[in-house]
Amino acid sequence: MAKKERNEVARSDDQTLDHMRHSCAHMLAQAVLEMFPEAKLGIGPTTETGFYYDFELPRTLVPEDLALLQEKMIKIANERQTFERREEPVEKAIEFYTKAGQPYKAEIAADLKKQGETVVSFYENRLPEHYKGTEGAPGDVRFYDLCRGGHSESTGKTGAFKLFKIAGAYWRGDEKRPMLQRIYGLCFNDKKELNEYLQLQEEAKKRDHRKLGKELQLFTVIEEIGPGLPLFYPKGTILRREVENYITEMQERRGYMPIWIPHITKGELYKISGHLDKYDAMYPPMSLKDEDAYYMKPMNCPHFMMLYKSLPHSYKELPVRYVCTTTNYRYEKSGELSGLTRVRALTQDDCHVFMRADQIEQEINLMLDMVSQVYKTFGFENFWVRISTHDPANKEKYIGDPKIWENSESVLKGLIEKRGWKHDIGVGEAAFYGPKLDFIFKDVLGRDWQLSTIQLDMNLPQRFELEYTNAEGNAERPVVVHRAILGSTERFLGILIEHFAGAFPTWLAPVQVAVLPVSEKFIEYAKEIQTELVNKGVRVELDDSNESLGKKIRGAEMFKTPYMLIIGEKEVADNTVSVRNRKTKEQTVMPPDEFAVKLFEEIKMRSL
Repeated sequence: MAKKERNEVARSDDQTLDHMRHSCAHMLAQAVLEMFPEAKLGIGPTTETGFYYDFELPRTLVPEDLALLQEKMIKIANERQTFERREEPVEKAIEFYTKAGQPYKAEIAADLKKQGETVVSFYENRLPEHYKGTEGAPGDVRFYDLCRGGHSESTGKTGAFKLFKIAGAYWRGDEKRPMLQRIYGLCFNDKKELNEYLQLQEEAKKRDHRKLGKELQLFTVIEEIGPGLPLFYPKGTILRREVENYITEMQERRGYMPIWIPHITKGELYKISGHLDKYDAMYPPMSLKDEDAYYMKPMNCPHFMMLYKSLPHSYKELPVRYVCTTTNYRYEKSGELSGLTRVRALTQDDCHVFMRADQIEQEINLMLDMVSQVYKTFGFENFWVRISTHDPANKEKYIGDPKIWENSESVLKGLIEKRGWKHDIGVGEAAFYGPKLDFIFKDVLGRDWQLSTIQLDMNLPQRFELEYTNAEGNAERPVVVHRAILGSTERFLGILIEHFAGAFPTWLAPVQVAVLPVSEKFIEYAKEIQTELVNKGVRVELDDSNESLGKKIRGAEMFKTPYMLIIGEKEVADNTVSVRNRKTKEQTVMPPDEFAVKLFEEIKMRSL
């Protein structure tokens, strides 16, 4: 099949599934009205995995209600009701819904009128002509909804669906509007796809980094400190240190130079950069007596720019590669915060490279090499690139000359195409100062995560009046590339925890070896082994409790420790250790030195 034909089939399949999901939303609303005739209907769009619908109801739903609504939806599906479109003047729709006591639908129709619509469409669920049930007659309208469409041919062709969650949702996302009840549903082509998804969800629950973060004593969020402000226990701090050290070592070997910047700044800095006008996640300013207003930094770019500007630069010393791992503070909505993956205090492995225009390709290629190596090291080799461009229809969102934007976007696209990496264009996804490359990888459950970003910026250097002296002795503007490999340390760690299900490879594991003496008689020898390994740089814990060996092993396995050294009478007599491997569960007896050599090789190679 030709590529064009395959793409057309894929789009057709996607559209069919979307119609199924849209139809399920109508079926859910019909079922809710059967249960609660006085229900007020909100909106019912499709999602990536199904659908939802918002309702104002006479009482709060409980989980048991989902089973009842599911039964009603199955009955509606079995009736094979047809979806039929009709059109009405928008004025009539407003009048109709107002009289029917459906204020949210009346508001939607009124908004359509404001947008210039004169006619709106409804979709009606009708009993089929061959209907022979006990309720209603063929052709009877069972449900109708203000809707653009499209839909399946009938309720009998809506795939496999399942209601699974109830949540609260403000009408139109406005905290000042009424709180509605949102019912979520899943919908797939058939039961096999639905069951596969449900199995993945069960596995995702087991891997949830918030659950594992608590069980493995990695991090916590404390109410008295605030949502979105995670704290790390020793084990979690070791994990993040290993990750950040790996990135630091890689960068500095390639000529990147560390800097340090403060966490607050005068508001004037963000006036220059344009963030005060364009960025909406900044915390309110700190008003100080007899001083300018100060802001907690939501990003690092302006600080890097000013540091570069504070020294004279020649074309000979370019590129200047500044890096800094530092924390930013962003006012994310509380309802959007989630463990480590969405926080208000996020640490970035931030880099800004100041270069000549003729160095753009070599510098971005150096970054692409690093991104590729990092993903391979962590086992994230299944990735693709979104080339995020500006939206020509929304120019007020961006700063700078449109010609500069076109040139920047062309450069980034060319570099990715040369590598043959899978990519897509994200129109409107650019930063307000320049286009970027966003790297999205699939984890072991097939979920997409955006990690690294590379942003080509020809605008901020102009706003900050950055210069270098060119070969002719004249002042010239540098080009700046913004880059973060991890993106956010916290978010990366959340993804990493779920990717490995907390069972980290040895080089990353907070505790690499657990020493387990069978009884207190062997603690002295166990301490000798522990000291020897610790002195060689291995992270070791000794379990000298009075518990049984079985319980000690279960405890080490619970913390997903890569290796357990079991020490009993025979090991002490032979000057050996019994090595239990977490992965294989096998137990091998060997001298401590032999174990250390194998362990060091595994850590050195960063084996997965």
